[in-house]
Formats: sequence, C-alpha cells, structure tokens
Amino acid sequence: MSESVRTYDELERLVQKTYKNPDLESLRRAFALADKAHEGGVRLTGDPVISHPLAVAYRLAQMGLHLNVVIAGLLHDVVEDSSVTIDDLKNQFGEDIAGLVEAVTKLKHGIKYRGTERYAENMRKMFLAMASDVRVVFMKFADRLHNLETLYGQPKYKQERIARESLEIYAPIAGRLGMSEIKGELEDGSFAYLQPKEYERMKNIMDIKIREKGAYVSRIIDSVEKLLTGTSITEFQVHGRIKRLFSLHKKLNKYQGDLSKIYDLIAVRIIVGDVEECYMTLGLLHQHWRPVPGRIKDYIAQPKPNGYQSLHTTVFTENGEIVEFQIRTLEMHELAEYGIAAHWRYKEGSRKAVKNTRWMEELAQIQKELQSKKDFMEQLEVMKIDVFRDRIFVFTPQGDVIDLPEGATPIDFAYAIHTEVGNKCTAARVNEVMRNLDTTLQSGDIVEVITDKNRRGPNPDWLKFAKTRHARSKIKDSTRHTVKGWFAEVLKGREKAKK
Repeated sequence: MSESVRTYDELERLVQKTYKNPDLESLRRAFALADKAHEGGVRLTGDPVISHPLAVAYRLAQMGLHLNVVIAGLLHDVVEDSSVTIDDLKNQFGEDIAGLVEAVTKLKHGIKYRGTERYAENMRKMFLAMASDVRVVFMKFADRLHNLETLYGQPKYKQERIARESLEIYAPIAGRLGMSEIKGELEDGSFAYLQPKEYERMKNIMDIKIREKGAYVSRIIDSVEKLLTGTSITEFQVHGRIKRLFSLHKKLNKYQGDLSKIYDLIAVRIIVGDVEECYMTLGLLHQHWRPVPGRIKDYIAQPKPNGYQSLHTTVFTENGEIVEFQIRTLEMHELAEYGIAAHWRYKEGSRKAVKNTRWMEELAQIQKELQSKKDFMEQLEVMKIDVFRDRIFVFTPQGDVIDLPEGATPIDFAYAIHTEVGNKCTAARVNEVMRNLDTTLQSGDIVEVITDKNRRGPNPDWLKFAKTRHARSKIKDSTRHTVKGWFAEVLKGREKAKK
C-alpha cells in the first residue's frame, strides 16, 4: 500500500479539527457504505479501491467545504461500483448529498467519443456542471488530483490523455475560480507526464535555487519579522513560497530561457490582520529596502477577475539580491489558495456565494447558444481563449475597469463596453496615443474608443484579430445583417429598373 493512502481515522480527525460540531455519525455511515461497496476492489496501483474516495473526501475537507460535499466525496463512486442507487442515498443521506453524487456520476459517464470529440464533450459537461452547481466541480478537482497522484498505475496512452485533459480543461477552470493551489497541483501533476524531461529539468533548477537561496530567504524572513515586531501589527505570519514547476517552465519560455529575469523563484509571503496592516507592511518594506520600479502591484484595490487580492512588491536587498513579497490578510490568503471554494467557509454552503460570478453566467450562455456538438467543437478554440486565458485589466478614460483575456485588442474593448460602440468604432487611443485596432492591449492601458455615428457596421476583417467570443459573435451578427441589407437594396433597385 502506498504511503500517501489516507485512513478513515485521519479523515475523521481532520473533520473534527476543521468543522464546528460536525455530523460524525453521517460521515461514519457514509464510510461504512463506501467501504462495503468497494470491498475487495484493488486499483491499478495495488491500493484498495476505498483509498480513492477517502483521498477525495480528505482533500474536500482540507478545502473546508461543507460537510455534505465531503460525505458526497466519500460516496462519489458507490453508484458506479455497486448495487447502491441514488434513491438509496436519498433515503440514507438526504437530497443534497444524493444530488451531488448523481451529478458527479453523470459528469463521468456517457463520454464515448475519442480525440477532439471526447475533449469537446468533456468540456461541455464541465460547463453544464458548473452552471448547475459549482460544488460538483470542486469534487471533480479532488477526484482528478488523486487520479494524477496515482497515474503511474495507468497504461501510457491513458496517462497522456488524463494529463492533457487535466492541463487543458481542469487547471484553467481552477484558475478562473481563483483556486491557485488546485490549479498549480493540476498543472504540475500533468506536466510530469506530458513533458517528463522538461519537468525534471525544472525540478533540478528549483532544487539548485533552493540550495543557493534557501538560507538567504530565511534571513530575509527573520528581517521582516523583526521589522513587524514592535509595530501595531501584533499578529502576522511570514513564510517562503517556492514557484511551481509548470509556472517556471512557462516563464522561462516567455524569457527565452533567461533565468535571471525571473524574480519570484522563491517569494516571501506576509499574512497580517487587515487591509490597513497590508498597506502599513508595504510601507515598512519600502522604508527598509528600495523597491524595483514598475514591480508594485495593488490587487487589493483592484482585485483580479477571479477575486484574487494581495499586494505584490519586489525589492533590492542589502547585497543587491532581488526578492518578491506578497502581502495579504488571512481571508485573502484562503481565497488565493482555494478561490470560490473558500467562500464556503464563510457562507455555509449557500449557492448564492458562487452563482453570481459573471464568467460562469457566460459559460451557461455559451451552453445555450451551442446546441449541437458540431457547433460546440467549432467554437472550442475561441472558448478556450475567451474563458480560460489569463486576464488583463484595461481602463476607460473615466476609470472604469474592463476585464479582457490576454491578447485582446481595442475591438474587444469596444464591444465589451457596448455592441453599438463596437459597431461604430473607427479608431482607438491607447494611453493617449492613436493605435491600430489590432493592437494587443496590456494590463493598465487606458483606452478611448473613437466612434462614427454614420458608420454602417463593423469591418468583417476585424474577425482576424478579435479575441473574445462576445466581440466575434457581434461582428458576425452585424456583418450578416449588413450583407442582407445590401442584397435587399440591390434587389429593390432591380425591381425599380424593371418598372
């Protein structure tokens, strides 16, 4: 049996530590039912089958999700692996837990396609699950993380398929839900199987850097603790954070392999009591060390679209070393690690806590619009860009923030403001300089759209550089109507000529 296999006693101890007055009787009944349903079953790793639902439930409890979700995690495979029915679960554990198990079972079943079709169908099912109840997706993340941990037991072709699906579907969705810890684990777990040599290279780089800089970062942490001691900030935590391997791989590709341009291989994270103390800490750091110009980011005043909040700064320390700091409150930290899932610690499982996310509403809209599998697959690449890409913040001249995918252009910006602004757009000023409409926008740009009320509609050529699904669909709609109108005028002219 592998060392990483969890026992029921470990799960119960975690639940008692994490939850106030947990329903241990229901948890024990759920384990007893799952243990019996999976009795005698062995995974390809050689571990008993019950080790998987235990690992899933343990991760869900670590995330602090409602105990119903943890219990559903224990039971998520029983319908598939035994004679237990959804009605049995309803009778024994109630509608909510049974509904979660049913949704996870449906999400897993019925995908009979291969290749791109399988990929598209998987993505469609994930969209549907999120639109109905995002807790189902949290369960799928926990399920997928354990499957990646035990992927060595699978044949090579399955390893690659599961890893690619995890990297291209699950990890970006986790990112959009603000779940950086889950996203990072999914990416690194996939990376190890998709590019094993590159994974080992990144691992070696990090091992060397930790050996080189570990003691120095410890001294920096000691210095920060001394700085904060004696101030009005009484409760704080200071610790190091090591860059994830897949993130390092992407950064190195961005900088053509130049490691000297990556400042956050080992960062220092400071957790304080409230927002005022975050800014006070930033001031103390800048009094003590000189900040690197252009490297101060205030994600507290302007959170990322997925809800991430933190102050980031990079400083020159005494001997010329460059160190990055992240400063946040404990609640911000939990939100940064587990994103929307962390809301459940504060909202007691209310679906309203997660339903009001604009991008999830967009997913539901995409699902309605793309009824046929053929249409869905045609739009797949656009959706991957629009929904999952890294986001940028762009400002109107009035200071309103427009959230766009990385690579977006002034055309995407114009349509994000209003369809008519997009349709009538003739030019754009970016940071008070006239720019082409195909200019790639950057976070922090101030964009002013210049319109012409007499313009008949958008240029079909804009489709070559419009990135968002919204802009592309509006351009297509308007150009279709323009062409229809043109044909109608031509026909009308011919009729007049005949008369």
